[in-house]
Amino acid sequence: MEDREADSGTASGHYFHQDLHVARRIFQNQPVRHVDIGSRVDGFVAHVAAFREIEVFDVRPLKNKINHIQFKQVDFSDASCPLRDYCDSVSSLHAVEHFGLGRYGDPLDYNGYLKGLDNIYAILQPLGKFYFSVPIGKQRIEFNAHRVFAVEYLIKILEGRFHIDSFSYVDDDGDFFEQVPLTPADIQGNYGCHYGCGIFELTKKAVDQR
Repeated sequence: MEDREADSGTASGHYFHQDLHVARRIFQNQPVRHVDIGSRVDGFVAHVAAFREIEVFDVRPLKNKINHIQFKQVDFSDASCPLRDYCDSVSSLHAVEHFGLGRYGDPLDYNGYLKGLDNIYAILQPLGKFYFSVPIGKQRIEFNAHRVFAVEYLIKILEGRFHIDSFSYVDDDGDFFEQVPLTPADIQGNYGCHYGCGIFELTKKAVDQR
């Protein structure tokens, strides 16, 4: 009886909006080889696999074999990752904030997220696209869960190696704001978020300018 008055579903929140937005951008950009690092298989990865091949690297195992998904179990917080200039497109959505915190069986490493970003930079070809999302708000670590990053800090660690093509975000209420300006006031205020989701579309610079 309750179904008669229920909504048709939930069309809000971090994962709903980031997965659709980034999958749409990959479809529009049509890369030669797209690799994903640690994003949800039952969300974003499935969206992309509906229209193209996708390679998935994750520290967690995946037992199922799924059409269009090539899976490799890899710890991307390991500094010894050997892949270089491997792909022209890479994504990591709501994943890097967990690197090095041990939540998924990876070794404890305070700088695990930085090593992960180093590896993502290394596997991406110059001028390749990087689609990246993490929680945004006041910078902090919530142990046994994740990190939350200040937008200003994210820009600082990204802009030497990547050009920021666009920034979108999901706010604390689960609403999506697409391709918003990166203004000083908004950056300082983390776009009003305590626990939002920042979504960057980036292009790897031909030369590391850090």
